[in-house]
Parts: sequence; C-alpha cells; structure tokens
Amino acid sequence: MMRTKVFENWAVSMKDSPGHMHRKIWEWAFIAQALKERGMLQDGKLGLGFAVGTEPLTALFANHGPNMVATDLFTEAAQAKGWVETIQHASGFEAINQRNLCDDSELRRLVEFKFADMNHIDADFHGKFDFLWSSCAFEHLGSLEHGKKFVYNAMHCLKPGGYAVHTTEFNLSSNEDTVETGDTVLYRKRDIEDIINTLRAQGHHVEMDWHEGNGYADGHVDLAPYVHDTHLRLQIERYVVTSLGLIVQKRY
Repeated sequence: MMRTKVFENWAVSMKDSPGHMHRKIWEWAFIAQALKERGMLQDGKLGLGFAVGTEPLTALFANHGPNMVATDLFTEAAQAKGWVETIQHASGFEAINQRNLCDDSELRRLVEFKFADMNHIDADFHGKFDFLWSSCAFEHLGSLEHGKKFVYNAMHCLKPGGYAVHTTEFNLSSNEDTVETGDTVLYRKRDIEDIINTLRAQGHHVEMDWHEGNGYADGHVDLAPYVHDTHLRLQIERYVVTSLGLIVQKRY
C-alpha cells in the first residue's frame, strides 16, 4: 500500500512525505482509505474516534464532511500513564488539529470533543454512530483481554451496518510468547484470530489481510532509541513488531 498513489495522496493530505516509510503513516492511511471506500467520509455520517491523541485523522476527516465525536482519556489518567508528557494525549481542539489540516471554525462545527475511558465505554454512545476508529490504542488498555473487550464493546456504539476500523501492535516474532499485560501489550496472530472468530460469532463481518509485506523497508527493524526514518517494523522487548489493521462491519 505504501508505494501506491492512494497512500501518497493520504500522506500528502496529512502534510507528511509520501516516501516516509513509517507505520503510523500507514495506520492513518489504512483507516482513512477503509472508511472512504465504505462511504463513511461524507456529509450525513457520524463518526466516533477513540484515543485520538494528537493524530491527524479527526481534522483530516472533517475536510470530507462527516460529523464526529473525538475522544481521549481523562487528563488525570493520561498523566499517570505518561501520555501528556510525551505529547500523545488530546485535551481539546488544539491537539487534534496540530497539523492545521482543517479550518478551525469548520472543525468546531463538525466535531465534539469528549473524554472517554476505553475500558468503560459510556452507554450514551451506543447505537449512534455510522463509523468508529482507533489507531494503535487498544494495546494500551492494560492487558490483551482488556483490548479484546474494547473491540467487542465498541461494536455497541455502531448503527447496524456501521464500520469499525482499528489498528494495533502485532507480534511478528512469536505466536506463543508475547507481552500480555502492561502499558503496551503485543497481539499474536492467535489473539487476532480469537478477536475475529468472536466478532464473526456475534454476527459481524470482518475483513482481514495477513500479508506482511516484502519490500525493502519491511526487512528493516528499527531498534530503540528509534530513528523513525524507516519504521515499519521495530523491536519491543525481544519481539519484532509491526502494525495490523482490522475492518469490522456491524451485523444488520
């Protein structure tokens, strides 16, 4: 995807370099393209973003016309996790439009900002949204199981036929050993398969592509302290990790 015109267009739209081989750019482009292809990024649609932090997606999507609720963790909880100090937490409109991707008045017209806990989704969100997204967020909920429960519970927020698009950390090194608890957990293939099987058993439709990529950048593993120039794969503890995307349509 990263060498396609589609990816380049999204990268430019986010004011990034189209040749920047970084997994965060891939994640954002993946989410954007998945929602665009399914007709979600247009007037009349209502979206919900979880843990939006300082990512560009809310402002990017606003340029296409949907109304949205953008959420992030309560500031006190985010401070305890270190997200505020590392500038990965959103506390309002300034954070979600740091790249100046959208006119500020238009952003405020289309977007409502709220605090939300992904481990305890407010029932007021249930059944209201045409689409929702999270970008490498549910691996930070404390455990593999907490992340799985978020994916399942988030489906309650969608209208029938609505779409959820998520990205998360994917363990390429092992389908046995991994980081199961802590600030950042790593999902194995079997964990993702469990998520997919559970969603399908609940009647939802899941699209999944397991292709890991075979370009020159896919052979490079960025080691801490990360350089980020070529950052499709990185090492976390003893595991090689990349990003993985899920597209889920809620049952009708």
